[in-house]
Amino acid sequence: MNPTLSAAVTAPQAGAPGAEARIRELAQSLSLEQQIQLLTGADVWATHSIPEIGLSRVVLSDGPAGVRGEDFDERHDSISLPSSSALSATWSVETAHRYGQVLGQEARRKGVHAMLGPTINLHRSPLGGRHFECMSEDPRLTATMAAGYVAGVQSMGVGATPKHYLANEAETERFTSDSVVDERPLRELYLAAFEDAITEARAWLVMSSYNSINGTTASENKLLETPLSTEWGFDGVVVSDWTGVRSIDAANAHQDLEMPGPVGHWGPKLLAAVNDGRVSREAILEKVTRILRLAARVGSLEGFEPAVTGLPAKLDGAAVAREVAVRGAVLVRNEGGILPLDAATLNSLAVIGHNAEEARTQGGGSATVMPKYTVSPLEGLRKALPDGVKVTYARGAKVAEGLQAFPRTSLHNPVSNVPGIRVTFLAEDGTEISGEDRLASHLIWFGIGIPEGAAIIRMETDWTADSAGIHHLGVGTVGHIRLSLDGAEVFNDEIQDDTDVLGAALFDPPKTVHAVRTAARQQVRIEAAYRLPKEQIIPFTAILLGEETVVADPQAEIDAAVEAARASDVAVVVVGTNAAIESEGFDRKNLDLPGFQNDLVEAVAAVNPRTVVVVNSGSPVVMPWLGKVNAVLLGWFGGQEFGSAIADILLGAEEPGGRLPTTWPAALEDVPVLNTTPVDGKVVYSEGIHVGYRAWLKQQGEGGPAPALPFGFGLGYTTFELGTAHAPQSVTAGNDVVVHVPVKNTGTRTGREVVQVYLERTDSAVERPVRWLAGYAGTHLAPAGTDSVEVRIPARAFAHYDGGWQFERGSFRLLVGRHVADSFQTLDIEVR
Repeated sequence: MNPTLSAAVTAPQAGAPGAEARIRELAQSLSLEQQIQLLTGADVWATHSIPEIGLSRVVLSDGPAGVRGEDFDERHDSISLPSSSALSATWSVETAHRYGQVLGQEARRKGVHAMLGPTINLHRSPLGGRHFECMSEDPRLTATMAAGYVAGVQSMGVGATPKHYLANEAETERFTSDSVVDERPLRELYLAAFEDAITEARAWLVMSSYNSINGTTASENKLLETPLSTEWGFDGVVVSDWTGVRSIDAANAHQDLEMPGPVGHWGPKLLAAVNDGRVSREAILEKVTRILRLAARVGSLEGFEPAVTGLPAKLDGAAVAREVAVRGAVLVRNEGGILPLDAATLNSLAVIGHNAEEARTQGGGSATVMPKYTVSPLEGLRKALPDGVKVTYARGAKVAEGLQAFPRTSLHNPVSNVPGIRVTFLAEDGTEISGEDRLASHLIWFGIGIPEGAAIIRMETDWTADSAGIHHLGVGTVGHIRLSLDGAEVFNDEIQDDTDVLGAALFDPPKTVHAVRTAARQQVRIEAAYRLPKEQIIPFTAILLGEETVVADPQAEIDAAVEAARASDVAVVVVGTNAAIESEGFDRKNLDLPGFQNDLVEAVAAVNPRTVVVVNSGSPVVMPWLGKVNAVLLGWFGGQEFGSAIADILLGAEEPGGRLPTTWPAALEDVPVLNTTPVDGKVVYSEGIHVGYRAWLKQQGEGGPAPALPFGFGLGYTTFELGTAHAPQSVTAGNDVVVHVPVKNTGTRTGREVVQVYLERTDSAVERPVRWLAGYAGTHLAPAGTDSVEVRIPARAFAHYDGGWQFERGSFRLLVGRHVADSFQTLDIEVR
């Protein structure tokens, strides 16, 4: 510690005026070389420490639906929460706050000071590859949910990082594409989605995106200054997406921290740029001050009291995961009230679908975490049903593509005689450096974990076949690998990466696969040796040992499922997407369910009139059978407790609480805003302010098709009555409005209602959406219970952007209902 700055006085709290002066003093006390070093990460996940001033490193970690920590090691497990699309479907800021608290709690457990989330880019196109990781198509819903999430994370003394700033709604050519957006939609939609997280929840970090916005890459864009730092008062750290800083020019913007490190575009180049006057010392000092301010807030700077000292009561992360999965599940069809199922009268249940047994509980890419366990719908239903109910499973249709990691229960470590895999690190001459016992067969090292001097990674395991027949076993990676099965070498060569997607090889690597015939429960010794590349810009290695599902006769699988359904009282069909469809790094090609799943649903529904479909996707899919089945439940990527939540809902222990956070189309060609592929490097947001349901309503007004399911829609197991709404007849421009709506539960079960208020102005001098969400509020009521729900409409809801926020005087109409296409109550309000 600098002796001139370590007086024995009470440590000021981060953010207090006295602390601010001392932080600036510390920043100024550093040499220029130290200041510049601090602006680039020390490694893949952390900033530099400077012991002389009491600064320890600040550790960052991927999110947004779990906190992985500094490694991808399954032995360091993480709570896996439902996807952000599932969270937003709760339409509950309180739920978002608890979700954030669990993330903050997990971060503290893992030694993480800042987690990279929430992802709050808009659902502009359903083809967006990270749609599951984002919240909603509406800026108001997104902003409020994001603010709840950020506040929850930071209540635990951990920094939240809203991302990706800005206009980053597609993955195609994501490093180089230019989002061309007019000022009005930029302000009213894409910036508005971020605003509450900054101005209300006071996020401690923001992540700049890879793409350009109107010709300037995000890390160099003036939007980092205005509105972020100026109008919104953001005093935190702008961290780059990994490798998102492209040049010294970013140092003249409000970009503060370049990740990863230690080698980047700044470093010695930035020092030279300061010395020759291309970057000012004042700019450097401001960035260092912001980084030290963050360190003080999270407890990484001695002599300062962290921003949070008294932590909230500990939450049960698994219980919150289950709660969010239930509250975010959206029931969109329930003909004849087939749901909830009565377990007392149920004799037999057919559970059908690849995703019923191998559910997708999280999306692919950097959002991936390693949970201790996951509960599939099949497992959840089997556990929840009485012993007397016969449960039959049939896969029906293949969904998972490519090589899939082995189930952990099928692996035995032959070296240590424990479950799992033995991993050994060897030097170039073959001598052993170290070894470890791993539990999973998908091994990822990103920045840390491989000992210095290692040249070869050797893996050994005994895999037990679950059935007799031909099994397709293999390895996926990029680089040179040797693979042996039961002592016979089957591959010894280089595997090439044919994608241009950074990190794609981590999660869906190219592979070599080999057929092996086994008896049931036969063990196969699998040995692999991977040669590490000599140089890597970002040190990451991924090796996947696994099995590929190969179906010789798809119709035979459907026929088996049909027979199971025919012989059962009820058929539950779980359909969904796979990792090749929804993931970071690429956009979707269509909205179809992969494989023969649509054929499967139609065939099952034809033989069992009591068919329930659960959709296990993070974003919209086309459902051509929607009107042919009794019930449809949208479960999203439901986190580690997905199967338990599905059982809770289907069997009536809980009510599905979700409402759609985005519109679901009936067909791909109906979607009004679809493009995600740059043309000449540009993604032009030509739809302007008409995104999501706004675009659908505009299209319908012009005689175009309606969606299959409207924004805000969702059913429950009880019924509600909305009484006469009340609101003031006039408001002075710039003031909020509160709408009071009486709600009564007129059904026989406890349930939740979400009151949604939209605005419209048909006679306007300004182009406007047909209607737009202005506010919402939920209530949870027992049978015959009543509540007066208050929906706050922020003043900004009445404004439009034209060189500044403008208020058009005159009459607006308030629409009070349950979804964007409801039969609304209407109230007129005059803006003076």
